[in-house]
Amino acid sequence: MASVNLRSGESQDSLLKRFRKKVVKSGVLSTVRRKRWFVSKSEQRRMEKKKAIRRIKRRTFTRDGE
Repeated sequence: MASVNLRSGESQDSLLKRFRKKVVKSGVLSTVRRKRWFVSKSEQRRMEKKKAIRRIKRRTFTRDGE
């Protein structure tokens, strides 16, 4: 659970900005989005495999580009 305390002299905007950063860093939203629908084990493996392939391609592309 992300929580922030209002600092003395701090505006509401900066407080909200700090709260959003904390929520993103904690990974709460990404977890909620990921668990929104049921994903079978085989589908999860397939997605992870695709992710790995993309990551490898990106690495080789950046190395070749340098």
